[in-house]
Amino acid sequence: MNRQIITQFMAGALVLTYWAIGYFFLRFWKKTRDRFFRAFAWAFWVLALERVILLFIRADFEFRPFVYLVRLTAFLLILWAIFEKNRSGDLPPRG
Repeated sequence: MNRQIITQFMAGALVLTYWAIGYFFLRFWKKTRDRFFRAFAWAFWVLALERVILLFIRADFEFRPFVYLVRLTAFLLILWAIFEKNRSGDLPPRG
């Protein structure tokens, strides 16, 4: 099998997985209206977008800064959600 076909198949599987995880968090957000879940949904959809971008650029462009900026955006969303959740005092009681 051609290596490029396998790479594209795996990228498609990752896009589908990221999109499904984002949808999973969106459903929790709809039930709870907690911004934490909405931010996680957006973060995973940004990761899916990053994978789609990688499908349409040449392999030697994969390590360019604009690709990392998309990925960085997703991780910053996750960090912001965690920070906001811990700062807001909405944590469940211990024990």
